[in-house]
Amino acid sequence: MLYLNTSDIEKVGKNWKETIDVIEHAVISLQKEDYAQPIKPYLRYHDMSNRIIAMPAFVGGDTYMAGIKWIASFPKNLQEGIQRAHSITILNEARTGKPVATINTALVSGIRTASVSGLLLKHYEQVRPLQNVTVGIIGFGPIGRLHLQMVTAMLGEKIDKVVLYDIAGIQQEHIPAEIKEKTVIAQTWEEAYCEADVFITCTVSPHGFIDKQPKRHSLLLNVSLRDFTPKILDYTRSIIVDDWIEVCRENTDIEIMHLERGLQKEDTKSITDIVCLDQMKEFPQDEPIMFNPMGMAIFDIAIAAYYYKQALSQGIGTHLQD
Repeated sequence: MLYLNTSDIEKVGKNWKETIDVIEHAVISLQKEDYAQPIKPYLRYHDMSNRIIAMPAFVGGDTYMAGIKWIASFPKNLQEGIQRAHSITILNEARTGKPVATINTALVSGIRTASVSGLLLKHYEQVRPLQNVTVGIIGFGPIGRLHLQMVTAMLGEKIDKVVLYDIAGIQQEHIPAEIKEKTVIAQTWEEAYCEADVFITCTVSPHGFIDKQPKRHSLLLNVSLRDFTPKILDYTRSIIVDDWIEVCRENTDIEIMHLERGLQKEDTKSITDIVCLDQMKEFPQDEPIMFNPMGMAIFDIAIAAYYYKQALSQGIGTHLQD
């Protein structure tokens, strides 16, 4: 078995084009029903704001790997100077079930998250080409930083300005050098939101607070899933989810919109609709488009398999013997 930790993943590095392609191929496997993915259970005890989530899956196609991600999210860890998320992924050879890798780091999970956002950004730009882009990001922990790296790599010189906001302040050493001169530190979330062409939520907020109108034509990547109030439906009905059954629960913005405003599955499009059926173009041109990803285990297994194969080919990691 190959053991990989954070430093191993960092040695392999981040190639956003490749990891976004990995996610796209996994979506194609999803469309072809060449996958298996049970609904993920949430383990909670004592403090109900904490959860440990089991995410098993099999992905066919070029990935052809099974496995499970076991991820703990304890938001109050941040108050103690401990990272919020801890994640371990085990990969099993699909044909035999033999465990082939253990990846003990939340970094690979974060790369998955940003790569899924990158895939939606890629398909958005195919329909609505971007120039002189203002990117707004609220929440600048590990997920926010990875999203900034991803959009910087994807949009490059198309970015006119990046506006960052975090209730705990911005650690500027985490801003990539190539985008630093274009980066503004906001004092309120509204500064990062109202004029953003691409707006990304990466907070640990327990409930929605964004109730203002977004910029017309904008892309709203609702990564943290608990930042918008149902009032967003007054401004757009162009809603994308990764999987309705997964995302319409656990007090997400989608579940609140479902309960309070009657949002139904048929009112949304799925990630397969966008990637495989080219349905991004069906949204009204003047409306913002909002993507709400619960996080799918097939994407975790696909990205973990990518890093496993990269590490093997580069001689990175520790081989464990039974």
